[in-house]
Amino acid sequence: MAAHPGAQAGAELRTGSSALLSLRGITKRFGAVEALKGVDLDVGAGEVVALLGDNGAGKSTLIKVIAGAHAPSGGSMTFDDQTLRKFDPRHARDIGIETIYQDLALAENLDVGSNMFLGREIRQRRLGLPMLDRARMREEAAQVLEQLDVHIPDLKRPVGELSGGQRQAVAVARAVYWQAKLVIMDEPTAAVGVGEHEAILQLITRLAERGVAVILITHTMADVWRVADRIAVLTRGAKALEGAPDELGEDAVVRSMLFGRQKA
Repeated sequence: MAAHPGAQAGAELRTGSSALLSLRGITKRFGAVEALKGVDLDVGAGEVVALLGDNGAGKSTLIKVIAGAHAPSGGSMTFDDQTLRKFDPRHARDIGIETIYQDLALAENLDVGSNMFLGREIRQRRLGLPMLDRARMREEAAQVLEQLDVHIPDLKRPVGELSGGQRQAVAVARAVYWQAKLVIMDEPTAAVGVGEHEAILQLITRLAERGVAVILITHTMADVWRVADRIAVLTRGAKALEGAPDELGEDAVVRSMLFGRQKA
């Protein structure tokens, strides 16, 4: 697969140019437990960074800090050249950080358009009364899905009746519509078929081509080598390894996931 624009972004970040997201010395404590230990991480616009680590390595805590669900205990975070001091999920979404968790946060009884505008519905007035404009929301949803080259035949169907890959596409399209600058994807290819697995990887590539930064959490190493520009490995709350996939090699990545930072 040809390298997408994020590959160049990754190279530039390693030479010290500015990042869309920059974490410095991020720590997070829960009582006596130190879940994150001085984590540094940069992510550039249009770059796909695979965040790897075994269970309990700190990945979920780190993305919750980035997404505003946890305030860090120490360290600093800048996004789009602004230092963040307010850690709140709504604020994170407002500034362009979207997180797509495994449960996708979709209302399965609602159609695609209604999910795209969930909490931000388009309304119109009929006979002086405010009413949901479902047709307009479906129309807007169809346009962004077309831009992402995603095909869902019937946008009136409840998303609970869609396939796993189609639901992932709806969640991604929602992030794109609301002009996300960074999308965090938590195990997006888990529990989908082979064909949909490939479609989701292509969707990640299209996000990067649009200049959207992506943090990808996955346990599927083949996916990392397909779409990631850079890998960051966490072990026991600390960053153990970072670099481009081809520079590191799969064996070094797996060793760092299991055993942490390796001595030179």
